Amino acid sequence: MRSPLGGSQPAGGDIDLIKAVPVRHPGRWVGAAVIIIVLVLVAQSLVTNERFRWDIVGTYILDVLVIQGVGWTLILTVASMAIAIVLAILLAFMRQSDNPLFRYVAWVWVWFFRGTPIYTQLVFWGLVATLYPTIVLGVPFGPELLTVNTSILITAKVGAIVGLGLNESAYLAEIFRAGLKSVDNGQMEAAEALGMRRSKVMWRIVLPQAMRVIIPPTGNETIGMLKTTSLVLAVPFTLDLTFVTNTLANRTYEPIPLLIVAAIWYLIITSVLMVGQYFIEKHYGKGVDNVMKAPVMATAAVAAAHAKPTTGTDGSKEGGKE
Repeated sequence: MRSPLGGSQPAGGDIDLIKAVPVRHPGRWVGAAVIIIVLVLVAQSLVTNERFRWDIVGTYILDVLVIQGVGWTLILTVASMAIAIVLAILLAFMRQSDNPLFRYVAWVWVWFFRGTPIYTQLVFWGLVATLYPTIVLGVPFGPELLTVNTSILITAKVGAIVGLGLNESAYLAEIFRAGLKSVDNGQMEAAEALGMRRSKVMWRIVLPQAMRVIIPPTGNETIGMLKTTSLVLAVPFTLDLTFVTNTLANRTYEPIPLLIVAAIWYLIITSVLMVGQYFIEKHYGKGVDNVMKAPVMATAAVAAAHAKPTTGTDGSKEGGKE
């Protein structure tokens, strides 16, 4: 008896299974060998080239000024992202609003902050006290109720955080809008049919589901913000990691080791952020991204298909071929 796959099947019912031979992939081995050789050459260069001055790297990697720069870089990143996320959620809801004024204002906001360079915006925040020496609160064209010196209110630290946060909010607003649009409109219609307010539907129904789409690009934007803090010199803010390492490099006349110090710290912080992003994505991807398909056992499937049929309790025959 011949099986449909070409193998022979003895009359006794035993199956002569095909002996599958794995597909050869010589290109993989060649590619792996090339990568290993390149990695070995790079490692050799890093170890043997004395111009990297690893002794200076070891001296300054835990320097007090460098650690303070790392701290201020983290503060700038966290504070500006917090401002950006709050504004982005508001802007995304405004873009989805039925009110045309809300939609227009949100569009202009995104258009302006995405259309101008971040460095230019940071320079503006550094010069805002020149444009507006005082901030006055009062009745329009009437008496002044409160007057504040702008240079006291908007310091270099505040200007850096606000400038970074406002710029990032425009990018996150588009990410959040895309996430909200990824949720089927039928869910909002069903929730509204149950009597839920539109704002409550957004916060309780739409936004939790949209997080699966929002989190990955937001994580990328956070990592990008970490490195964008190196531009706050434009404000000027001079306590971040990049400025501190550049100052030490100018003092020691050794720019390469101090650049390596900054790169190592940026890599460490980025690695921590990537781990956090992974777990957040895993949390919001439950039931969607973490569905593991059962492996298909081809040999077992063929054997089951050609097994002798079994007789059920109702006399019907199930499985296999006679």
